Amino acid sequence: MTTEQNKALVRRVNKEFIEGGNMNTFNEIFADDFVNHTAPAGSPKNRDGVIYFFNHLLKPAFPDLKVEIHDMVAEGEKVTTRKSFYATHKGEFFGIKPTNKKVVMEVIDIIELRNGKYIGHWGILDLHGLMAQLTS
Repeated sequence: MTTEQNKALVRRVNKEFIEGGNMNTFNEIFADDFVNHTAPAGSPKNRDGVIYFFNHLLKPAFPDLKVEIHDMVAEGEKVTTRKSFYATHKGEFFGIKPTNKKVVMEVIDIIELRNGKYIGHWGILDLHGLMAQLTS
């Protein structure tokens, strides 16, 4: 696939799955042998870990999550994004009761694709910055 096609897939995942919770998009685009190289310690590094993070940790705590991609760079089979998640803290998150605070989560992701499927991920989410917003 071309770098533009790969970028289009990354945009779809961000809007349809991360923001919209669309599991059909997830199942279509994430390969069976997908590996999250930066999964939190003790979390599955496969598709199950991604589903758990978004559907059981992030979305219940931040149900109105919106994604804004600021930068996207593609080369070969990799696409890098710098983006922000905007959300309101409406559910418990890592032991912090809902605060109703509006927060911004800063994220940088590198996605590796093969034949139109996500096969690898490396990411940085500023969890420290998020926790500071929730507890200040």
